[in-house]
Amino acid sequence: MRETVSCISKWHRELDLFCQLKPLIVLEGNILDVYTWHESGVDMPLCMYLHRLFSERGYEIVVKYDGIDGFMPALPGGGIPEAFVRAAGAESLEALQAPFAGAQETAAMYVKNAVAQNDHSTVVIMDMASRYQVSPGSLSQAQVDSYTNLLKAAQSAGQVYSEKTGQVTLNLLVLIVNKLNDIPAWFYLDNPYVKTIHVTTPTKEERSAMLAGDHFRDFFDRDVYGRDIPYYRERPEELKKIKEKFIGVTEGFTKLELRNLIRLCSEERFPVSRMNEVVDLYRYGIRENPWSDEGLREKLREGERFLEERVKGQPAALRRVLNVIKRAAAGMSGLQHSSHTKPRGILFFAGPTGTGKTETAKALAELLFGDESRCIRFDMSEYAQEHSDQRLLGAPPGYVGYEAGGQLTNAVRENPFSILLFDEIEKAHGSILDKFLQILEDGRMTDGQGRTVYFSETVIIFTSNLGIYRREANGNRVLQVGPEEPYERVEEKVRAAVSDYFKSELGRPELLNRIGENIVVFDFIREAAAGKILDRQLEGIIRKLHDDNRVTLVLEEKALAVLSEKVCRNLENGGRGVGNVVEEAFLNPLAAYMLDHDLLQNCRLRVCGINAEASPVTMEIEEG
Repeated sequence: MRETVSCISKWHRELDLFCQLKPLIVLEGNILDVYTWHESGVDMPLCMYLHRLFSERGYEIVVKYDGIDGFMPALPGGGIPEAFVRAAGAESLEALQAPFAGAQETAAMYVKNAVAQNDHSTVVIMDMASRYQVSPGSLSQAQVDSYTNLLKAAQSAGQVYSEKTGQVTLNLLVLIVNKLNDIPAWFYLDNPYVKTIHVTTPTKEERSAMLAGDHFRDFFDRDVYGRDIPYYRERPEELKKIKEKFIGVTEGFTKLELRNLIRLCSEERFPVSRMNEVVDLYRYGIRENPWSDEGLREKLREGERFLEERVKGQPAALRRVLNVIKRAAAGMSGLQHSSHTKPRGILFFAGPTGTGKTETAKALAELLFGDESRCIRFDMSEYAQEHSDQRLLGAPPGYVGYEAGGQLTNAVRENPFSILLFDEIEKAHGSILDKFLQILEDGRMTDGQGRTVYFSETVIIFTSNLGIYRREANGNRVLQVGPEEPYERVEEKVRAAVSDYFKSELGRPELLNRIGENIVVFDFIREAAAGKILDRQLEGIIRKLHDDNRVTLVLEEKALAVLSEKVCRNLENGGRGVGNVVEEAFLNPLAAYMLDHDLLQNCRLRVCGINAEASPVTMEIEEG
C-alpha cells in the first residue's frame, strides 16, 4: 500500500480560511495543473478539487461557468441542481447557457442572483475568466456591466446555515484567471470584498513526497530499478544527494510536468545515477548535456593554452576564468547555496578597454560549445531607458511587442547552452539590474508571455570599465589607473571601484553579492602582449591574402619594427589600438599600392619599409 501525500498546499489553506471571510475570491497562477487531494493522494483538475473542498465545507451547490459551455456542474457526470436554476432567477436550465457580457439575462446577472439568496449555500466558480474579454484595459460597456454585477454579487452575498457542518456558510463567487492583470484592475484593487490567492506550483515538500517510498520506483524502468537500487540501499547518502538535486532543479515545474518527467525517465531507461538528466531532455529536447560531455573535460585540461592563443597578455585573468569554468563543468557551481538552478557560472570582467574581455567570452563559447556564435552579446548601453526591460524580457499583455517576446528570453530559449555576455553593464537602467537579481539567484525568469526561461545551463558574463577612469568636478574623465602601474595595483583599484559602485553609487550591494568573488580584472596591454597581438593580426592578414587571392606577402624586419614602435606608443587603447595601427599603417597603404598597381591576384610582394610619419602613411614595396 503506497503512502498518500499528506501535505496541504499553502493556497489550499489560504482558500479554506478566506472562504468564510471574503465573498469574492480570485485564484491566479498555476491554474491549469492537476492538484493532489491531501487525504486520498488522487490528482484532479482545479474545478474538481474546488468542488471537493467546498463540499466538505458544507456547501449544497457548487457549479462552474465558462464563456463557451455556460453553467455546468463542477463535478463531471453530475447535473445543475434545480435549486440553482431557481436561485439564479433563470426561466429554465437552457437559459443558463448565457453570454458573460451585458446587464440583463447574462451569466453575471444569474451569478448575482444565486450568490445573494439565503436558501441554499452556493459557490459559483467562474472558470477561464481570463478569456471573458479581449483586453482588461479597454472593456466594452456590456463587459463593464457584467463585472459590475459580479461586484454587486459580492456586496450582497447571502449566508446560509449548513446542517452538515453546523455553521453558517458565506455564499461565494470564485474567479479563476491565469494572471491577475487579465481582469480589470478596478475590479479587485482596494476592494474589501475580494481576496486574491496565488495557486503555486508543487512546493518543495510536495516534490519530496513524489520521491518518497514506493513512489520513487515509478521513475524507472522495472529492470533498471532492480539493477540499480541494491547499490543505493548500501549507500543512502548518495541516493539522498540525487533526490535533493532533483527536488532543486524541478522548482517551478507543474504537477503535470512532473508526471511527464516520471514517464520520460522510465521510457528512456535512465539509470538512477543519471535521473536528473531527464530534466534537460524535457526542457531542451536533448539527451546529452554539453556540460557532461567527456570531450569537454579533455578540452578544459588544455583550456589555458587554448585561451592564451586567442587572448594575449592576460595570464592571471585567464587562469581565474578557467577555474570558474572548471567548477561549472564539474557540476560544483553553487554547492554552497540551496538553489540547484543557478547559472553554471557568473563572471564579472573589469578592466581597461580593448584588453580581451569580449574576446575571452567568445573564446569560452568556442571552448565549451564548439561554436563562437554561442556567445550571445547584449550591449547594455541600448538598455539605458526605464522601460528597456520590456525589450530584454518581453512586453506584458496589451503592450506593443508582446507577441515578439524578449530579446534575452528568446535567445536563451533557442540556445539554453550558451555564454550570455552583457557588455558595459553599468550603462543599463536600474530596472534591468533588478531583473538580474532573480536570474543570478534562481536561474530562471518568466517573460512577458508568462513562459518560464531557465538560465541554469548558461554562463553569464558582465563586462565593465569601472575603476579605470574617474570623473572630476568639471565633468572631465581622467585615468585613475595606468599601464605604468603593476597588475596587482591595477587589480586592487579596479576591484575597489566595482565594489564602491554597486554599494554606494548604485545602492545594490545584493547584486554584488550574487557575483561574489568572480570579479576578474584584465590588465593593460603591455609591450610584450602588444607585440604578440600585432604578430597574430599580421599573420592573419598574410594568411588570408594567400588563401583568398594567392598573394604571397613578406614583411621585412625594418617594416615590422616601425609597426611595433607605433603600436607601443598607442597602448592606452589596448588590443583595439593595435588593430587601429595595423589598419592605418599597414592595411591602408598596402591596399592602395595593390590597387594602383593592379596587383590584387597571383603575385608576390615584399614590404621593405613603412613611413609612418607621412600623412597618409606610405609603404616601400618590391614585387616578385
